[in-house]
Amino acid sequence: MTTRECEAELSFMLMQESDLDQVLAIEDISHIHPWSRGNFSDSLAAGHWAYCICSQLDQTQLKPGSFLDPNVLWAYCILFPAVDELHLLNITVSSQLRKLGLGSRIMAAIEGVAAQQTMPRIILEVRPSNASALALYNKLGYERIGVRKNYYSATLGDGSREDAIVMAKSIKLAQ
Repeated sequence: MTTRECEAELSFMLMQESDLDQVLAIEDISHIHPWSRGNFSDSLAAGHWAYCICSQLDQTQLKPGSFLDPNVLWAYCILFPAVDELHLLNITVSSQLRKLGLGSRIMAAIEGVAAQQTMPRIILEVRPSNASALALYNKLGYERIGVRKNYYSATLGDGSREDAIVMAKSIKLAQ
């Protein structure tokens, strides 16, 4: 897929249990320690804001299975709304669509949701080893506000842990 094709309008649909097979297919190849079906189900049951993101093009003009098909998942995100901040729990873009600007566009939409819901701050955790995510968050103006020691499992099976960098961004709210 080209950058131009990724410029299609994004559709944010509420994630449903029926979406989890597609979500897990992306999650499992994207993370050292992917969320389980139970993690996603628990988030849905807890009322977290969970979105599946895909193309908003008319599928009558497309070949089935194309990334421009609105039934093909491009990315997803899980947000936890708190009283005065929005906590980004998970954001993942399909591996075939990375480096095409989708992460920036999704983060801009999340910031818009925070502003619309009068939440003046977004907070997230990121692995220090996730250089591409750190670069994105830095580019978008997120600032490091702390560290959560031994937050992530570092590798499979050896018990080692990796810290999490806690980042935040203040969101401009309408006056």
